[in-house]
Amino acid sequence: MYIVIRWIEYCAVHSCQNVVIHADDKTSILAAITTLKSSLAEFIEPDFGLLHELLRLHVLTRRQANDVRSERTVFRKNDALLELLTSEEQCVKFLTALQLTGQQHVVNFITQNGGQKHN
Repeated sequence: MYIVIRWIEYCAVHSCQNVVIHADDKTSILAAITTLKSSLAEFIEPDFGLLHELLRLHVLTRRQANDVRSERTVFRKNDALLELLTSEEQCVKFLTALQLTGQQHVVNFITQNGGQKHN
């Protein structure tokens, strides 16, 4: 299934663009993130814009973002962040935030089921 996202808020600041995210028809993005959670905690970079984008996209509240920031290690920050993703809509916005912060490799990892995508 292809999900096309057009962010009005993003267009107000940057030139408009569509983001196309491919996910397996049988697996939701939330299910993929849940399955890959321990691997994802190893290589998401939360400190350089990701939390800001998640706030801007209304995925996290300020309190949640501060709770994630307060964790001592990157791994714990990522664990805390991933635990807060509980809906498909949040997960789609999470993928967008990853793309906007230069973490396309993480998006690819999620949408290709950790490199195990079946054709």
